[in-house]
Amino acid sequence: MGSQLYCVAIKKIGGGFDFRSPTRADMEAVNRAEARLREELPGWESRGWVPTEMYPSVANDMRPHQYGMSRWKDMFSPRQLLSLCSYLEALHELRPAIERELPPDRARAVITYLGFALSKAVNYNAYLASWHVKRTVMRSVFDRHDYSFKWTYGEFDASKNLFPWAIDQVCDAYRGIAELAAPAHRMFERTKTALPVQVTRGSAADLGHMPDGSVDLVVTDPPYYDNVMYGELSDFFYVWLKRALDDVHPDLFVDELANKDDEAVASPARFASLKRKKKQLAHADYERKMAAAFREAHRVLSDDGVLTVMFTHKKVEAWDTLATSLLNAGFAIRSSWPVHTESDHSLHQAKKNAAKSTIMLTCRKRPAGAEPAWWDDLRGRVGRTARETAERLQAQGISGVDLYISTFGPTLAILSEHWPVLTSEVDERTGEPKPLQPDVALDLARAEVVELRKRGLLGRDTRFDPPTDWYLMAWDAFKAAEFPADEARKLALALGLDLDADLIAGNRLLAKKGASVQLLSPARRRGRGRVDPDADPFSTWIDVAHTAMLLYEDEGPRSADVFLTRNGFLRDATFRALVAALVQAVPRVRKKGEFVRSEARSLEQLRLAFFEDLDAPPDPAPEVGQTSLGL
Repeated sequence: MGSQLYCVAIKKIGGGFDFRSPTRADMEAVNRAEARLREELPGWESRGWVPTEMYPSVANDMRPHQYGMSRWKDMFSPRQLLSLCSYLEALHELRPAIERELPPDRARAVITYLGFALSKAVNYNAYLASWHVKRTVMRSVFDRHDYSFKWTYGEFDASKNLFPWAIDQVCDAYRGIAELAAPAHRMFERTKTALPVQVTRGSAADLGHMPDGSVDLVVTDPPYYDNVMYGELSDFFYVWLKRALDDVHPDLFVDELANKDDEAVASPARFASLKRKKKQLAHADYERKMAAAFREAHRVLSDDGVLTVMFTHKKVEAWDTLATSLLNAGFAIRSSWPVHTESDHSLHQAKKNAAKSTIMLTCRKRPAGAEPAWWDDLRGRVGRTARETAERLQAQGISGVDLYISTFGPTLAILSEHWPVLTSEVDERTGEPKPLQPDVALDLARAEVVELRKRGLLGRDTRFDPPTDWYLMAWDAFKAAEFPADEARKLALALGLDLDADLIAGNRLLAKKGASVQLLSPARRRGRGRVDPDADPFSTWIDVAHTAMLLYEDEGPRSADVFLTRNGFLRDATFRALVAALVQAVPRVRKKGEFVRSEARSLEQLRLAFFEDLDAPPDPAPEVGQTSLGL
């Protein structure tokens, strides 16, 4: 399509930027750069310095092909490509001097770090890099975990600023790593004994160079199911790094592109030829590879060693796969805690339903010789443990979604003592009892926490349905209609729901709003078969409550009375319990005597008209402007 320079940002001495339209000199500079590239390109291509490899014809993200970037070099404007190839040429010219002046190991390290600087520059100097308006900085290609196309792109000033900045970034990272290693260096200075450090590149599923029981701690941050296609994204850097460092690290660059066949991700593209089964096969492939990696971790771990797994994903099946892989590998999951780990400025977090928290799972080796158990025998113990854990943690001040997630570890620990746990269902092929899926136990644990919180609202146990429970627990946990999308995701996970499929698209309880989500009012949820007086039957109890609230608001008490009486809801104990719970959960904030939330007003009207004997909580002091309550 071509591109047009339309703005120049000039950094001021005292900080900040001035912005101006391009001048004739600026446009001439662009033309000269394009002419210079035409002169240099044949020579660079003959040396193999230009990434001319084709973007894969089968991948999970095909937008580069759709937008005319069929080769990796097509992801750069002429001036960007000129600057990157010029750096690569300078690095190759400088290498003999580096190797003459420094010892071999140090020379190799310096050249490697200069190669890293090229990677940094590539990420901030491409068609898919853009200008961050609010922060007034360049935004990288991978502000999201994909090849998202940018209609406007930014160019880092490569004539003066790009490469000094990239090298400084690498040096800063080096200083940070050196600082972490300083205690070991001081120990070496005192004792003249080096700590044994071994760095290897290979598959986590094959640690043949490590003896059985030889390590005390394994820490892993594995790929999160289908969340990020790391191999596909790595290609963007790989094609440049191999041109900078292939003869420095020849064993790392034997393939044309990054190896994706051995990657532990649920990648449907890997099975694209089997269209109907590609998602199922991707799931099975991911589970198999995760299980193999965890089996190797189990083998090399000492008997009293610890495995820590970092994991986060919004899909319940991802958690089920992880738990199954860990339990089948011989691990017992002892605890789980959410830890805030992601930057709020990252676009794969901001304005998206993405995870900001990582769940830390602590695992130990399961003692050998444990007999399998039946789920019917363990069900009561699992429920009791989840309930007691939630009560104890709640008393310690843990609340909201964290309360749900924190019961996962103790729940799975019970299963792991007797794994595999068998069910009363029989496999038709083998005639043997079917093993339990971990998500069944997690469902039970979630239900116990929901009942605990509902007892806090109602004083007794009452069962609704998962979407209604989620809506009620959202008001209970966040005390606001708008709250972070990550917290909504964790609450959905805790209740066995998918935020996008079940709550946003399916039941339309929510709408995305930047980095947050917003509970939809009854009026915004209006729709045939959902918030609809003529629906028969209703799929969720919250639809019933919202229909009654909407009728009262729009048509008055008479219409609400006709609807509730005709359908028998006025005498229904479950509906009465839901109204009582909602009255307790939805904040009763007032401004100038009126309820700030229409939901609170509608619920108060229903209570006074039809359920006057229900207790209402006292009104808090007005909190004007509050939109969310973090956990």
